[in-house]
Amino acid sequence: MGINLLPSLQERGRYRDLKMKEKQRYGTVNFEKRKHPRFSVDLPIEYSRTDLFVKHGRAINASEGGLLLYLPEQVENGRHLRLKLFFTSGYELNAIETLVEVVWTDIHLGKDWGDYRTGVRFINISPEDMTKLKNFMVSFS
Repeated sequence: MGINLLPSLQERGRYRDLKMKEKQRYGTVNFEKRKHPRFSVDLPIEYSRTDLFVKHGRAINASEGGLLLYLPEQVENGRHLRLKLFFTSGYELNAIETLVEVVWTDIHLGKDWGDYRTGVRFINISPEDMTKLKNFMVSFS
């Protein structure tokens, strides 16, 4: 009398089904943690740490909560900046003025290239300017 070490087709089918169920239950899920959707843009900005000196940069994406900027200098986290964002709506040039706070900074394409990627959130923006921004972003969707 011999022992059958090979599983039957029925047993292999159950094993496969169990493995499939395990794979369905377990996996990597990356949920978006942002409160507001981001829109890709490329818009000119003016910013200053004080009212005396104005510098130029670019906004690369925008949301109701803040902006991703490319700035020519590194700005420390927590720093407040006065910012003016320029965009067109139809044939009209619009500008939004706001106070933002730097929440993170890193270097884009190395120090020699010169631009620092900087994430900012809106601290103080008028309801009228927020409406302009929302209307501008709606035009992308």
